[in-house]
Amino acid sequence: ATGDIVVIQDADLEYDPAELPALIRPIEKNQADVVFGSRFTGGGAHRVVYYWHMLGNKLLTTLSNMMTNLNLTDMECCYKLFRREVLEQISIAEDRFGVEPELTAKVSKLNVRIYEVGISYHGRTYGEGKKIGWRDGLRAVYTILKYRLCR
Repeated sequence: ATGDIVVIQDADLEYDPAELPALIRPIEKNQADVVFGSRFTGGGAHRVVYYWHMLGNKLLTTLSNMMTNLNLTDMECCYKLFRREVLEQISIAEDRFGVEPELTAKVSKLNVRIYEVGISYHGRTYGEGKKIGWRDGLRAVYTILKYRLCR
């Protein structure tokens, strides 16, 4: 990446790229170094899909918060923005859904300002192509513990 800000966004458009200016704003105002999107703190429309996914997300976010001493509301949100120089300090090892807790754990160890911005969410059903499953949740637990206890 060569720009000043690096954005991670899923390609499935569950998150609306038109909301990027709101997510970039805390970095532009020099208030934040990292911005997480949150499906649970307001924002625009929120498609109601799976209760158990939401509960699993809250449990994973809580475990992550306990291990990192952050108070995020949506660690698994795939909208994450970084000042490029922050992201350059992180070596990413995980793939699939393990990258979310890995990035969160590694960012929490840096001396950076982290913000959260409410976003809309246009979730998909499995019939529409959703891929995450319970095995990904187990991997996230493993990843949260791995980067807290072993790194």
